[in-house]
Amino acid sequence: MSCRTPAPRRLLRYTLVLGALAALLAAAVLAALALGSVRIPPGQVLSILTGRADASPFRTIVLDVRLPRVLLGIVVGAGLAVIGTVLQALVRNQLADPFLLGVSSGASTGAVLVIVLGIGATLTTTVTIPAAAFAGALLSLLLVYTLARGGGGLTTNRLVLAGVAVSYVLSALTSLILVTSARADHLQEVLYWTLGGLGAARWDMLALPTVTLAAGTAVLLTLARPLDLLLMGEEGATVLGLDTARFRAAVFVLASLMTGALVAYSGAIGFVGLMVPHMARMAVGAAHRALLPVVALGGAVFLVLADLAARTLAAPQDIPVGVLTALTGGPFFLWMLRRRPEAAPA
Repeated sequence: MSCRTPAPRRLLRYTLVLGALAALLAAAVLAALALGSVRIPPGQVLSILTGRADASPFRTIVLDVRLPRVLLGIVVGAGLAVIGTVLQALVRNQLADPFLLGVSSGASTGAVLVIVLGIGATLTTTVTIPAAAFAGALLSLLLVYTLARGGGGLTTNRLVLAGVAVSYVLSALTSLILVTSARADHLQEVLYWTLGGLGAARWDMLALPTVTLAAGTAVLLTLARPLDLLLMGEEGATVLGLDTARFRAAVFVLASLMTGALVAYSGAIGFVGLMVPHMARMAVGAAHRALLPVVALGGAVFLVLADLAARTLAAPQDIPVGVLTALTGGPFFLWMLRRRPEAAPA
């Protein structure tokens, strides 16, 4: 595992990888805008996007229905992949992602609680549900961190095991809230949060997750070297002057806040933060300054294509994209366990 500055040959390879991912993302976006229950010729889509087809009958479908959904997919996919990368460095375990550490489950529980109890019903859902998801993510983080620190020092295995336990408890709590809810009309909305989906995307939903992703990723890029040190070993990082406990706590809080802001608009979409970082490391190595942009592009491509599959595989039915990411992520998780059994928490 190398964390050195890329040599010229590695720099060329890195540039090619970034270029290939950018081209793949552009193609995925065009396909996502063109395909669906109504198929639109790609040339017509490009004309609408460039303003050369103002009177097109497909204009509303492209600009008001599909484009916000695709952009939300880009933001959520990139964000979950970046967060998964950072969490894996913090706990030094490549099986970590926002779900494994309970952060996404906390965000979902907060959102579902607000929906079922009607808390803040006089406000718009663009305020109450994201705020509840944000609070749920933060509370779950504090609970995981407190449990991991109790009865001894903070270790990676204690963090992962505490995260798994909190995630199961919060998932059970969400199910209990749903089962005891007296209103059947809550079921569809609650399922959206528990399974994850992009079908409710609107233009007014994009600002907060986009700003959160941009600001959070920019901060994480400035922390690339400490993340590299932590990934190479806690003892070595401490010798080199890094306060590992304080650094891990601060970045853990940042990652949970980013997760809350994303899950608030997409529901709980799992395994993006597990699969994408692993594949990106195989392409460009583990140094975070180079890895994070690749991971962000890879996560965006993955979720846009997954959502396109969710919209088209059983059309006109819209499958929650979280179901498809779980169907691919579960086997990937098992493959990683067989390939690298030492990655499993002891």
